[in-house]
Amino acid sequence: MKKIGKLAGLKLPNLSQTAGSMFRILKSSSLKAGLPPGTLVHVGAQMAEEIKITIINYDRESCEVVYPDNPEECAAYREKDSITWINVDGLHQIDVIEKLCTGFNLHPLTVEDILNTTQRPKLDIFDDYIFLVIRMQTYNSDSRQIDMEQVSLVLGNNYLISFQEKEGDTFDGVRHRIRNSKGRIRKMKADYLAYALLDSVIDNYFLVLEKVGDEIESMEEELLGDPKPETLHKIHILKREMILLRKSVWPLREVINNLIRDEEIELVSEAIHFYLKDLYDHTIQVIDTVETFRDIIAGMIDIYLSSISNRMNEVMKVLTIFAAIFIPLTFIAGIYGMNFNQESSPLNMPELNWYYGYPFALGLMLITAGSMLVYFKRKKWF
Repeated sequence: MKKIGKLAGLKLPNLSQTAGSMFRILKSSSLKAGLPPGTLVHVGAQMAEEIKITIINYDRESCEVVYPDNPEECAAYREKDSITWINVDGLHQIDVIEKLCTGFNLHPLTVEDILNTTQRPKLDIFDDYIFLVIRMQTYNSDSRQIDMEQVSLVLGNNYLISFQEKEGDTFDGVRHRIRNSKGRIRKMKADYLAYALLDSVIDNYFLVLEKVGDEIESMEEELLGDPKPETLHKIHILKREMILLRKSVWPLREVINNLIRDEEIELVSEAIHFYLKDLYDHTIQVIDTVETFRDIIAGMIDIYLSSISNRMNEVMKVLTIFAAIFIPLTFIAGIYGMNFNQESSPLNMPELNWYYGYPFALGLMLITAGSMLVYFKRKKWF
């Protein structure tokens, strides 16, 4: 086992980009069809080359980080008086996850849910631990889309285990507070650590929504200026992301509400309820913003269709004006193109044999076309 006495020299993982697709999730879920409950199958994409386990053990006076060589070593921290945060990056090595969970006597259905990355946010209460599933959202600046990752939390009396699909998360601020003993996190129990992680995830929702808001503003300018077929594709991407974000936040509201109101949860103290209520308010704010963005995006589709229709109307108006101008010109050309002359016709058409007849016909056409253009302009038809 490798130990580092203090966290001062710890290189914390940077925020990374994650990928999620609804259709991939649905397809992966079919892997468990027909299997008995509790069967351990990793459902989801392999996002890490190998599983990385990091243990942060702390109390009021000290803090250390440990990288265990095997998952069985984690069980030794279960009975310690200090607070232990075990973070697992990567879920594809089922034997490693199983050994770690066995050391903490986790229910087989809990282990199954940890490996199944298609879970909706939920809360399961057991005799000696609480199991939570949340969805962590990050904004990918390169693809300009929202990436989604499942995070599973197991809260015990003096420990917290977090399972992530890959290395990199939104918890760097929590690690910084533990390392530098900022705030009250080193003075509180494991339930406060769970709150801090939940708060970090929800706070990052606001950052994601801020980026989405910028995208919506840019899209609205493009819609009003020069909408293209690619614009409609971007709108559909935003609409799909709002649907996924809504599916992540709405159940989370109920999870937090149950943590506050369920009196049977002994692992969450009354002192933490005040913080959870604030977290609940933040969740409501996120939901309201998501609903607002959904309405705006739905309206953007109507704006796009209206813009395309208006552009088509402008084109048709120009073509109609040209057609209206050429109708009298065609009439004049038809009159003088009937090949009647004075000898063969009882009617007199002196213009046919007139020396200036051809220039006269062209001039008449120009005067007619110019008069119609002036009339259309005064009517503000173009």
